[in-house]
Amino acid sequence: MADDSWDRDNLAWWEERVELHLGSDLYDLPSFRAGRSSLFPYELEELGGVEGKDLLHLQCHVGLDTISWARLGARATGLDYSAGAVAAARRLAAAEGVSAKFVVASVAEAPAVLGKQFDIVYTGKGALNWLPDLRSWAEVVHRLLRPGGLLYLVESHPLIDCMGETPDFELDYVDPEETFWDEPGDYAVPDAATTSNRTHEKVHPLGEVVSCLAREGMGIRLLQERSEIFFARFPQLVAAGPGVWRLPSGSPRLPLSYSLLAQKG
Repeated sequence: MADDSWDRDNLAWWEERVELHLGSDLYDLPSFRAGRSSLFPYELEELGGVEGKDLLHLQCHVGLDTISWARLGARATGLDYSAGAVAAARRLAAAEGVSAKFVVASVAEAPAVLGKQFDIVYTGKGALNWLPDLRSWAEVVHRLLRPGGLLYLVESHPLIDCMGETPDFELDYVDPEETFWDEPGDYAVPDAATTSNRTHEKVHPLGEVVSCLAREGMGIRLLQERSEIFFARFPQLVAAGPGVWRLPSGSPRLPLSYSLLAQKG
């Protein structure tokens, strides 16, 4: 069970990095403002049409994915516990003329703060590792969905979350422990000078994700592992398109990310 330092340290880490991310090549705000979607084609195919649907994006950070879903016609709400990130998301949505709502709250607070249910809960791309307890997360997702509603999750593969700077294992995949880091820099701007550097994370294996959702009565409709990822996780990865990195041609392929679609009964 995480102590109070889990949220305190992690929130300070995210608050400091909002402006770094807004100016980074990884987030690439100029092309986003010019119309680029932050969503991958497979996300649109797997989730299907969202026009006219109520969509909640948990742990939305600065809101690029939330706004991208809103551009496709969803009634989109983004939720994040970083006030700085939510403020940035609101500014970006207003500048883009996009009708998206952004709320400051933790995942645990979401049902009470939002006071409604949704057709779709969307999350991921580096979100689950910041949560200490997936049972509570799955309970929250279930409460937030209307009957028949969908959870769509796109995430880095937990197998590589157990690895270091190269594809070599440093952490247990089976029954992983909480990990604690105290390192300067950032995944989007590695050489940035930062002061809030303490973070707490936990690997959540695929079996845990599926089991926690199944415990809530959620039916798994899709689980797809992919040999590509949405950031340069290892130095030997090569760009394979906008926002897509893979191992070099001829290398044994590893699962670098996955997507999951689950439905509330």
